[in-house]
Amino acid sequence: MNAPQHFTRASPDGVEIVTLGCRLNAYESEVMRALTRDAALTNAVIVNTCAVTGEAVRQARQSIRRARRERPDAEIIVTGCAAQIDPQSFAAMPEVSRVLGNAEKMRAETFRSEVPVQVDDIMQVRENAPHLLDGFAERTRAYVQVQNGCDHRCTFCIIPYGRGNSRSAPAGDVVEQVRRLVGNGAPEVVLTGVDLTSWGGDLPGAPRLGNLAARILKHAPDLKMLRLSSIDAIEMDDQLFELVTQNERIAPHLHLSLQHGDDLILKRMKRRHSRAQAIDLCARLKAARPEIALGADLIAGFPTETEAQFVNTLALIDECGLAFIHAFPFSARAGTPAARMPQLDRGTVKQRAARLRAKASEALSRHLGRWVCREGYAVIEQDGVARLPDFTAVKIPPLPSKGRGDFVRLRFTHHDGAHLIGAPP
Repeated sequence: MNAPQHFTRASPDGVEIVTLGCRLNAYESEVMRALTRDAALTNAVIVNTCAVTGEAVRQARQSIRRARRERPDAEIIVTGCAAQIDPQSFAAMPEVSRVLGNAEKMRAETFRSEVPVQVDDIMQVRENAPHLLDGFAERTRAYVQVQNGCDHRCTFCIIPYGRGNSRSAPAGDVVEQVRRLVGNGAPEVVLTGVDLTSWGGDLPGAPRLGNLAARILKHAPDLKMLRLSSIDAIEMDDQLFELVTQNERIAPHLHLSLQHGDDLILKRMKRRHSRAQAIDLCARLKAARPEIALGADLIAGFPTETEAQFVNTLALIDECGLAFIHAFPFSARAGTPAARMPQLDRGTVKQRAARLRAKASEALSRHLGRWVCREGYAVIEQDGVARLPDFTAVKIPPLPSKGRGDFVRLRFTHHDGAHLIGAPP
């Protein structure tokens, strides 16, 4: 589960793409940008939806209505996970012109068609051929989709029904894409997928993600930084662990899909790791690479969760030494087993989510405090904001000689609870 994000980018042809959700959606929006140019699409708004929570679906509907108000003459095309899972509900919205499935949005011919609903059975998709992109609008980092879909069935998660079963991009294709992006100036590449650490399971010989990372580092020697998106802690192979902890070209930052800190709730979620395994992995990572910053997804208010079980999740933040936490109130999704379990009242869920967010803020402040009075290199993301390799955000003064994508050495004087405050020493 990834924290919902939202960004919009328009192009000279009048095609605007509104992206909600995960980094994989961000990558696919860039692919659609190229595909719509190939299809000669004009005057359209594409809403690339997320379905990770009920709130994400609500935001998708809000974005669609806003797009119609702001672009009354434009074609409104809805795609992404929410559209894949429940296409008819979006097709019924008066603002919507067309609905496309997650597989269909990756084909140029789809955008040439005027069929109102094009959503096939995602479970029948077997391949994951990467699209070659020259670059990304956000020059500081580029995404490469190496995997899609998920074979696991966590009881709270609807995403496999939006993405299908796990399928991997061949290593050679991934390396070619990385080399292409680096050749066009990308200083950082992020490997992304729905279940990233399952990469390779469906390929000949069943290679692991560590093997792919090693091949990228070897065959793209000019790549300055390789970053991993959210990974499943139980699936981290030995080679990947060694690379993450020993190779400086891999970002000292991992975001772990932990979800909870109590063993019984983890079992009811149908997660495959235990509390002890999560704590052990984090301890080994920090022992081998002390500067690594760890993040995690955590859910408050899962069905049947007791106060003591919730407290175990709060305690996990300290026991794992987490810095960046995506805190979610449990949101029942129709069609998932968790939606049929005994639910907590919404007041309790909201109260626990607020406590979890407060604990997350404490953890981030503690992490930021470790950087105060130190120096480090950061890459400029936009005017006034840079980011360290461990993903820490830094507010910076105007630097006329530096621009987006440039690295700059900074000294950090203090923090505001969300960012470091830094300037050149």
